[in-house]
Amino acid sequence: MKIFITGVNGFIGTHLTERILNDTDWEIIGFDLYADNMSAYSGNPRLLFRQGDVFKEQGWIEEQVRGCDVVLPLAGIAKPAFYIKKPVWTFELDFEQNLKIVRMCAKYGTRIIFPSTSEIYGLSADEELTEDESQLITGSIVKTRWIYSCSKQMMDRMIFAYGQEEGLKFSIFRPFNWVGPRLDSFKDAQKRTARSVTQIIYDVLHRGVVSLVNGGEQKRSFTWIGDGIDGLMAIIANEGNKADGQIFNIGNPANNCSIRELAEMLIAEMKLKSVFRERAEKAELSSVQASNYYGDAYDDMRNRVPSVLKMGELLGWRPKTDMTETLRRTVSWYAENVMDNHE
Repeated sequence: MKIFITGVNGFIGTHLTERILNDTDWEIIGFDLYADNMSAYSGNPRLLFRQGDVFKEQGWIEEQVRGCDVVLPLAGIAKPAFYIKKPVWTFELDFEQNLKIVRMCAKYGTRIIFPSTSEIYGLSADEELTEDESQLITGSIVKTRWIYSCSKQMMDRMIFAYGQEEGLKFSIFRPFNWVGPRLDSFKDAQKRTARSVTQIIYDVLHRGVVSLVNGGEQKRSFTWIGDGIDGLMAIIANEGNKADGQIFNIGNPANNCSIRELAEMLIAEMKLKSVFRERAEKAELSSVQASNYYGDAYDDMRNRVPSVLKMGELLGWRPKTDMTETLRRTVSWYAENVMDNHE
């Protein structure tokens, strides 16, 4: 199998690349604007990496889509701090550029596996979010946070429509807060643009105060990256074609906790590492208004718990890693690879 992955240098892309190269005989053609994480895989004959801009290399991208069996367009904006401040760019990349790739896949009969998002459910009041039944509810236009959710929702709808009208072969997956090594860099955290786990670790080490937006009462269901990749690999393998035309949540409902609880658990794990202990013992939690942290365009959902029944029933996947082990592995990686560096 030959797989084309855009955004291959990112969090999901690098972990997926590592798993494919270690556990299969599949070939990868990878594409990304950045290359800093690719050195670990250089020299592998089953990986061809090209550094470039998805906005500028449509001809080359089309050649890869035509010549591959599966396409995973992982390139996109996935950080609230970015899509709040740069909504136009978010829409252009997450929708417009990826729609071009979807149309290429329809043209050449190439299967596409698209990364949707748990944010697509928005402000749904469902206690458990299901792929095919839950309502997709977003906030007002002035809250530009929702342009990311809307961009992904439009992509899901267009992919489904191409499948219905033109026979596009597709699967869609919705990651629920996948965390682990390489989630974000400390450079992101220095600018307060990292996602929660990386931002909290950085704030403990370099600020001594963890800022909890609106007190950190909002809840998320955190998923160990390895479990997420297990699910994604099952979708790619597609035994019995059971993933065809399906949308899948990939998350861990048992790991649902508030951001405040996440911060407390991370600090507790950091205290167990000698390199982090002194700063972790001094770290404080501080509540900050969302408007002061992100600006007036921010909005948020109170809770987000996935149903993963479909992944279990069709593909035999279940999340395996509990919250304590997820954070322990993540903190251990930072202790071994980041230390006091700003990356």
